[in-house]
Amino acid sequence: MPEFELHGYTPGVIGEITALHATYYHKHWNFDLYFEAKVASELSAFLTRFDPTHDGFWVATADWGVVGAIAVEGGGAGTEGARLRWFIVAPEYHGGGLGNRLMQEALGFCARAGFRRVYLTTFTGLDAARHLYEKTGFTLIAEQEDSTWGTPVIEQTFELLL
Repeated sequence: MPEFELHGYTPGVIGEITALHATYYHKHWNFDLYFEAKVASELSAFLTRFDPTHDGFWVATADWGVVGAIAVEGGGAGTEGARLRWFIVAPEYHGGGLGNRLMQEALGFCARAGFRRVYLTTFTGLDAARHLYEKTGFTLIAEQEDSTWGTPVIEQTFELLL
């Protein structure tokens, strides 16, 4: 696997992370403009209100740009739990450990912040991601049909109790 560096926000990452999501999910799941706009607007809003005391954001970059990302939205950690979001790894980096590394960064942050519950939402069919979630200790707690992704899917909620 080619080299990468982990860091936080730098100019341009919102667009690059959005592009990774948009191209991957369009190619494999036929998600469209609605999904791309949702990723861009929600990620932008998150970074605008980012508070390092309870939020985390990691970006993996290589020479050619962003190759992965993950975020922890921790503002609700005291009630519903911290939420993992915008987890993506460029296809060229699948299977090389980058996903594990990003997940460990995020969960390490959650543990240091004292969060008791971490959750994420995804949908059926993302088998490699599900394997990583379960390997890391997440368990499936809910499934329901949902169309907020722009295309009807069976949305899943996974949680990890720390």
